[in-house]
Amino acid sequence: MRSVTGCIALLFVLADARAQDLVAPAPPVPAPPPATSPAPPPPAGHVPTPAVAAAYVIGPGDSLQVFVWRNPELTSTVPVRPDGKISTPLVEDMVAVGKTSSELARDIEAVLAQYVRSPQVNVIVTQPLSAYSQIKVIGQVAKPLSLSYREGMTVLDALLQAGGLAPYAAGNRAKIVRTEGGKQREIKIKLDGLVNRGDMKQNLPLKPGDVLVVPETRF
Repeated sequence: MRSVTGCIALLFVLADARAQDLVAPAPPVPAPPPATSPAPPPPAGHVPTPAVAAAYVIGPGDSLQVFVWRNPELTSTVPVRPDGKISTPLVEDMVAVGKTSSELARDIEAVLAQYVRSPQVNVIVTQPLSAYSQIKVIGQVAKPLSLSYREGMTVLDALLQAGGLAPYAAGNRAKIVRTEGGKQREIKIKLDGLVNRGDMKQNLPLKPGDVLVVPETRF
């Protein structure tokens, strides 16, 4: 009787072992993605300002916010001096004119690296006031003027601020004079079609430094 009972127990043990062999192995648990560093937060009391194009070239008279992450004592808002330079804590007489915000930030990081471990700098143009950023509207408009460029500005925006076309304006012979890479080029534009017929194809985007010229009618 004991031998029969032992045989039955052995059969159960063998069956259990066989079942365990047939169980599929659990799939491997994927490794968690690598942690990424969070983007630098804005400084305390920061007020959002209108966006300035990333390719905007800094010029004299602009106001810049230089934000150094995790180093609030090095964060400051400074004007670009007439000599084209800025001075911030630990960075004296840094040339800013002719650079984009990103280029200036990298140059400041290179200087701060002598004092701060792995500095991270953001430069924001808070007030684009230099001649590089001005849009000029001249010729036969109600109020010839110079206005500060803002991101997304178009011909219609500038024309409205100039009070519209003057009575003797030759709107369809207007042009945008633009300097790119040190070279000047002209872009023809039909302002009569834009103003009187709503031809929005003539509502071209403007760039910093553009001059909108409206000639006089030929008699």
